[in-house]
Amino acid sequence: MIGIDLGTANTVIYLQGKGIVLREPSVVALDKNKNEVIAVGIDAKNMTGRTPENTEVIRPLRNGVITDTDITASMLGGFLKKAVKTGFFARDKIILCIPSCSTEVERLAAEDVLGMLYAKKAGIAEEPLAAAVGAGLDTESPNGKMILDIGGGTSETAVISAGNIIVSDSVKTGGDAFDNAIEEYIKKKYALIIGTNTAEEIKIKAASAFVTDQKETILTIRGRNLKGLSSEVKVTSTDIRQALAEPLHIIAESVKKVLNDTPPELSADFLDSGIVITGGGALIRGIDFFIANETKLPVKIAENPLDCVAAGAVSVQ
Repeated sequence: MIGIDLGTANTVIYLQGKGIVLREPSVVALDKNKNEVIAVGIDAKNMTGRTPENTEVIRPLRNGVITDTDITASMLGGFLKKAVKTGFFARDKIILCIPSCSTEVERLAAEDVLGMLYAKKAGIAEEPLAAAVGAGLDTESPNGKMILDIGGGTSETAVISAGNIIVSDSVKTGGDAFDNAIEEYIKKKYALIIGTNTAEEIKIKAASAFVTDQKETILTIRGRNLKGLSSEVKVTSTDIRQALAEPLHIIAESVKKVLNDTPPELSADFLDSGIVITGGGALIRGIDFFIANETKLPVKIAENPLDCVAAGAVSVQ
């Protein structure tokens, strides 16, 4: 069985019995003249800004939603051939994870993509439930469990009890919003224009959500000033924390909404079990302290947070 976390920023594939077999950017390089995919994943991402006029590097998902089923299917087919070997995945059951807030149209798009993969069997799983299972939570227990999955395009908060999602909320704010916020902050404060890849690198090296006793990080970054000339500036982790304040606030408000909508009987369980964070956003330094400060509940980061959705997918069907 194969579990797929089809994320806006990255795709993760889990093969039962082997573990994670692929983790690559959800990016394709497209020959516009032939309308054909010529590269996927890291190979396509490395072509960004370095392609001829007839080649376009795109991401076929936006805010957790499939925007082009044909290109998404081609991308996944390429990933599966790379990870599971050509043709072999057709013998397996494939479970594709989608946001719990997906509309019927969005769910049908995911089903269409699965149909194009020619798998022996295929199914859909909701990301928060798969994330909770992948994080090792006892989702079948009647006691309430709370999960916050911060992905590239969306952040989902869900309360799970007896194998079901009881309450959930989703916001189109995640890793991409963090990158955009960093770009805008640096442009506004330092009059320096940087690209998305640079913003992502800054996020990885210097982003934090909460003031900790860790030493201040200072980065020298290069870009183009407003006059169009190459330039460089120094930014600090304090800068980046300020840049991320707004998207982090949106995520915190979503978590509070779920808490407010949760039945009192389940809310009491969170005093012990707390909130578990999964997804790429879990790697932001101090994100657990930030959410704990906002909710007054214990918070912990899942082990291997990037892998939880894909790993849990094979166990929720």
